[in-house]
This record gives sequence, structure tokens and C-alpha cells, in this order.
Amino acid sequence: DDLRKADGSKMFARTDKDFRDNLDGYKLYRKVLAEANDHSVKIIAIGFVSSLVQLLYNTVDLLYIGQVLGKNASAAVGASSMMVTCLVGLFGGLAVGAGVVTANAFGAKDRETVGKILHTGAALSILSGVLVFGLGYALAPAFINAIGTPEEIVSLAVSYLRIYFFSALFIVSYNMGAGVIRAMGDSFMPLMFQLAGGIVNVIMDGVFLLVFHLGVEGVAWATFFSQGMAALLTVIYLFRRIDPDLRIRVREIRIHGPVLGAILRVGIPSGFQTLVIALSNVVAQYFINGLGTDAVAAFTAYFRVELPIYFPIVAFGQAATTFVGQNLGARQPERASRGTRACLLAGSVITVFTSVLLMIFSRQAAGLFVRDAGVTALCSRIIHTTFPFYLLYLILQVYGDSIKGAGKATPPTVIILLNITLIRSVLLMLLVPSYPDVKTVAWTYPITWGLTAAEMVLYYRFADWRSTKLIKEERQIG
Repeated sequence: DDLRKADGSKMFARTDKDFRDNLDGYKLYRKVLAEANDHSVKIIAIGFVSSLVQLLYNTVDLLYIGQVLGKNASAAVGASSMMVTCLVGLFGGLAVGAGVVTANAFGAKDRETVGKILHTGAALSILSGVLVFGLGYALAPAFINAIGTPEEIVSLAVSYLRIYFFSALFIVSYNMGAGVIRAMGDSFMPLMFQLAGGIVNVIMDGVFLLVFHLGVEGVAWATFFSQGMAALLTVIYLFRRIDPDLRIRVREIRIHGPVLGAILRVGIPSGFQTLVIALSNVVAQYFINGLGTDAVAAFTAYFRVELPIYFPIVAFGQAATTFVGQNLGARQPERASRGTRACLLAGSVITVFTSVLLMIFSRQAAGLFVRDAGVTALCSRIIHTTFPFYLLYLILQVYGDSIKGAGKATPPTVIILLNITLIRSVLLMLLVPSYPDVKTVAWTYPITWGLTAAEMVLYYRFADWRSTKLIKEERQIG
């Protein structure tokens, strides 16, 4: 019977007129989400701060190298970075896949599937980390020689790579763990873990270079300890700090076949996308190496100067992926679109500001990473060629990552493969032999960004990418 007050009235009177007005769990969650405040600004803000922390990781190494070790060491690290991007990026696609699937399942309030994703992700991290280490260590000499690296920096580059790949398990584990944590709505803790690793990186760079004088090998060991710290904190959080029903338990770590299939459907195209972009940079690196050590050092410095522009763009893309994934999982496509627009707006302001600022102080910025006046002049020429067009890169990144948030990773990958890999490679092969100059290489970047951005916008606006069956499939996992 209903509980009643002293006056005889019902204590908890029903307000619905028909039992059919009641919402089931999923519909109720979507209704609450639709009526809740829009947190896209918070997500974007945390993403931007995260990009600044990532900047700390990637610039400190080369700052130390450029100021302490000199031009050849800087060029060696620059030449080796392409292999790191290829291997880590390829397997990093699995982290993207896990994040997208988690966001969709979490948005649909499917806790059982979220738990299976976390344990499958843990197993994939271990397997992927070991595989990346083995491939990287074994193939480092062949890769460095295959891309035509100047002879005077080959041994430095190989030494750096082989030590760097000892960090592979840590890098893969952090990326996988941070991806699923963000997908469950917590972007703050991965940021803190990354910040802790960045601080360790600064300290260990100083110790290994200034105290023990280990050269580029010391920089690689600093990466080992910093990535290890970020990964350790992430693992502890997933084992002990999240919702008890979702925590990872060692005895339950295994690969769930249907979950793996969903992760791979997004992760393989995403990893392949990173790989094809990296391969286009490998082709570019081949032609850069042919221009001499000064050109290699100039582009190495350039790729560090561009990071204050590049990392915020990537962060806005990641924010779009998570926001779109969660809201499409909760059947809120309009809110997903608002998140994409917010990322574009905030990203445009920051991209224009940082691009103009770095163009004005291009020589000073380059001088932070290399002391050679001739190299800084070359770097400045590259900056003034590409930086005016970085808004194009923001557009292709945010639209492409929004599409991936729906589980549709293949179309952005095909668009990027066609333009950034194939067309850019053709342009390099046609133009550089006739016009052997750093600006010739540089111009191929904004040209292919523009083509890619145009096609990404067309697909976003006119294709039926928002209708995904990913959540429905994942709910059936039993």
C-alpha cells in the first residue's frame, strides 16, 4: 500500500497520468542529458590546457638539445621522430577506437560494455606496447638509412630511437588509459597525469644532459621516466579510483571478441590515418635529407616551433571526438554539432593568435631550438610559408575527428590518404628535384591541407555519418 501522512494523503503521490509516460533507463538518461547544461566549453578548455602540457613534453627535449648538444644532435632527433610517429601512431589508433567505443557506450549508459572495453583495452595495451618496442628496436637502423639520413647523424639517430622505444609500453598504456578516462567524462585526471610526466621530463632532461652528459641518449632516457610516470598514474587510477563496478581487475584482463571488433572498426582506420600522415612526412623527410644537414636541422626546429599551434588543434579534435561520441550515444545530434562548432570557433581564435605571434618572432622562436644562424634563417622561411594557412589544418582536424566520434573513421582516413599522402608525395617528387629548396617542400603542406579540408567539410555536411549502429552492436555484447 502507499505510505500516507497523518492527514491520510499519500506521502509520495504519483504525478504521471499513464504508466506509458514512464521512461526506460536509456530514454531517461538521454532526457536528462538533453536538459543538462552544455559542457562543451569546459571540455574545450581542458583540451587546450592539455595541449600546453603536451607542448611541455615535446619542446623541452629539443630546447635542451639545441642549446646544449648542438645542430647535429637536433637533426638526429628530428630524423628519428618520423619512425616514432609511424609506429606509435599506428598503434595509437587502438586508443582512439577504445575511446570512441567507450564514449558511445558511456553515453548510452551501458556500464557492462564499458567494463568490457576497459579490460580489453588493458590487454591491447600490453600486446601493442611489446610489439611496438620489438619492431622499433629491430628496425631502427634500417629505417634511418632508408630515408637518406646524412651519414654524420646516423649513429646518433639510431641510438636515440633504440632507447626511446623502451618507453613504448608506457606510451601506449597512457594513451589507451587516458582515452577511455576522457571518454567517460573526466578530462581533468589525464591532464594531471600528463603534467606529472612533463615535470619529470624537465627534471630528467637536466639530470641526464647537464649532470651525466649522456647526449641524445640521455634525452631518450628522460622520455622513458616521464612516460613511465604518466602511465603509472593512469594505471593506478583505472585500478583503484574510478567507479568500483568499472575498475580494472587483473584476473579479468582479457580480450572480448565483440568489443575488440568494435575497437578495431574505429581503431584500424584511425591508426592507418596517423600512419599515412606519418608516411607522407617520411617522404618529405627523404627530400629534406637530400637538401643537407642544415635543412634537416631547420625542419626539426620548425616542427617544434609549430607545436604551440599544432597541439591545441589536436586537442580540439580530441574534444570533438569525445563530445560527439557521447552525445550521439545519447541520441543528441544537435548538441554534438554544437560541440563541433564550439571547437572550430575556439580553435580559430587560438590558431590565428599563435600563428601571427610566431611569424612575428620566427627567428627568435627558431633560435630556442638551434643556435646556428643559417639554420634559424631557413626555419624562418619555412614558418612564413606555412603558418598563414594553419586554419585549414584546424578545419580538417576538427571535422575529421567529429566524424570519427560517430565511429566512422574510414572516410576521414581515405580523404587524408588521397590528399596528404598521395598528392603531397607526387608534388614533392615533381617539384623538389627542379626547385631544391626548403620553401618548395614547405609549400606542399598548405596545398594539401586545403584540399583535405574542403573534402572533409563536404563529407561532414552532406554524408549520413551521424547515423551509427556502434552502440546498438555493443549493447548486444553478452
